[in-house]
Amino acid sequence: MNRIDVCFNALKANDRTGLIPFVTAGDPHPDWTAGILHGLVRGGACLLELGIPFSDPMADGPVIQKASERALVKGMNVRRTLDIVAQFRQTDSVTPIVLMGYLNPIEYFGYEAFAEAANAAGVDGVLLVDCPPEEAAEIQSLMAQHGLQQIFLASPTTTDTRVEAMARLAQGYVYYVSFAGITGADRLILDDANLRLDALKNMLPVPVAVGFGIKSAAQAAAFKGHAAAVVVGSALVEALAGAESGDEAATIAQQFVEPLGKALAD
Repeated sequence: MNRIDVCFNALKANDRTGLIPFVTAGDPHPDWTAGILHGLVRGGACLLELGIPFSDPMADGPVIQKASERALVKGMNVRRTLDIVAQFRQTDSVTPIVLMGYLNPIEYFGYEAFAEAANAAGVDGVLLVDCPPEEAAEIQSLMAQHGLQQIFLASPTTTDTRVEAMARLAQGYVYYVSFAGITGADRLILDDANLRLDALKNMLPVPVAVGFGIKSAAQAAAFKGHAAAVVVGSALVEALAGAESGDEAATIAQQFVEPLGKALAD
């Protein structure tokens, strides 16, 4: 069974809402990312989303755009991102990792070569922002041959027809974008998001995680009972940007997510 499924099954069995932090591979420094991931797990993360740096991250706000730029300047690419996952797997064989990114770098790497290398490194799933369900069948089939689940995005503007199409292909979990816009924006309306989450839970065969605009423990806790997991990204990436060493970055990561994890567990 895929580690993602094991994770969400355990959350459901314990009636808990999970915490999914997002960080950009290679930011603030390529040598620090594996340590940051371990810090996040110590702080209470149940699953990790690792961004593949890309020069045109159209769904991301300025915080993650700048993180991608910094990582690219330091030589980050798909291969080095997979190397980070392999390094993390040397001491953590349990925590699921989902790579989040865009089609262009994967296509340049080669879809089959990527799927094979990602599986070998210890990746569990991929979330390709610009690969909607209507265009995903071939890529999803290829990923599945190498044990990778393809995670889809839903948003407030996603029609029921598209959700139905998504339901036929959904694996692992669906990432619900809590508002229409870019990552990190201040437009989160909790009541509206929870109403839509409750509807999606009845339409989809997999758990639904929620992200975008979540910056505090109180905001995270407001999704308990509605979302299977809460994703936090931009605020964490921004907190890590000022780290001056790998140890400091890992400590910042752990201390940032601890109150969110506690709020979701209480």
